[in-house]
Amino acid sequence: MRHIKHWQDAANAVLGVALILSPWVVGFDEKTAATTNAVVVGLALVAAAFGAMLAPQAWEEWTEALLGLWMMMSPWVLDYNQLTNALLLAVAGGLAVVVLAVWTLVTDNDVSLPKSMQP
Repeated sequence: MRHIKHWQDAANAVLGVALILSPWVVGFDEKTAATTNAVVVGLALVAAAFGAMLAPQAWEEWTEALLGLWMMMSPWVLDYNQLTNALLLAVAGGLAVVVLAVWTLVTDNDVSLPKSMQP
């Protein structure tokens, strides 16, 4: 059995599943843009997180971070920022994804930030 190198990737996979289910759980499934965004980004996040768990590479962490940033911006870009539950979920969930991905990039020398970006 293979050992998961970064617990943060497993947490991001769970956040991805939560994102996929969120339109129906939180109650914004009637808003097509918000629902489609949550499902598509959630699926992409789960795929990137599982990829990072199976074969850790820096690009997977960067992909997770970019997905998190997109989630944080998406309520305004896709014009669903008036839906409070969807807005809070996107911003808080996106922030959590970014923090977990950057945490992995900063703490693991095998998938680290470029030298110019390290603290």
